[in-house]
Amino acid sequence: MNILDKIIAHKKEEVAERKSLVPTKLLERSIFFDNQVVSMKKYILREDKTGIIAEFKRKSPSKGLINGTATVEKTSIGYMQAGASALSILTDQEFFGGKNEDLVTARKFNFCPILRKDFIVDEYQLVEAKSIGADCILLIAAALEPQRLAELAKFAKSLGLEVLMEVHDGEELERSVNPDLDLVGVNNRSLKTFDVSLDTSYGLVDKIPDEFVKISESGISDPQTLVDLAAAGFNGFLIGENFMKSIRPHQAALNFMNKFKDLSPDFHSQKA
Repeated sequence: MNILDKIIAHKKEEVAERKSLVPTKLLERSIFFDNQVVSMKKYILREDKTGIIAEFKRKSPSKGLINGTATVEKTSIGYMQAGASALSILTDQEFFGGKNEDLVTARKFNFCPILRKDFIVDEYQLVEAKSIGADCILLIAAALEPQRLAELAKFAKSLGLEVLMEVHDGEELERSVNPDLDLVGVNNRSLKTFDVSLDTSYGLVDKIPDEFVKISESGISDPQTLVDLAAAGFNGFLIGENFMKSIRPHQAALNFMNKFKDLSPDFHSQKA
């Protein structure tokens, strides 16, 4: 059993337990549930932003503890002030050290699109995502049968949520792409082996239909890489570990984004 299989098996048990403790009807009473969703798709394409989805992540199965001291409030506000287009908040506790309250905190202090980064296996998690203030949810093609992924995407849209589908290879993309997606992300890190290769992004960018916003995820540590990925056709970039491994993630993000802006003065005109 690889790590993804292990995570999914645990997630199914976790969701079953949460369902028994907090009914859907209770989630629907949340103060965030009827909020208008902030469009991640639109924010990624905005000319005054960098296209970066900045992630708050305490730990990961491959790296262990990345940052145990950074706060969601200070980091998320700093990310957005630095020029990020959106936030990604890990809510998986067992493997990534996150929690739903992290996203609630980020929502309270930021008016911007927030991605709930988790391993979605059930409609309950989509209702939950809306109840904690998320605007967009992640569906991982490697973790879901194509029909199941399509069902979850359709349900997410019925709640007003946007959908980012993550793929790792051409086969996943081909079998899982569907009309209810808004963004398609290429994860350069294999969730099965943890090997990282930017060639994954370069090899898939032209295969993603142009109707979707194209995101390159993971393994990005150099602003020049963003320039190259943008030139290849990507609209946005998900970066977490490169910022979070710093004692002050928001400062690391600011330095990175300033350098990116210096390297790519024409990036915004490319986005337009």
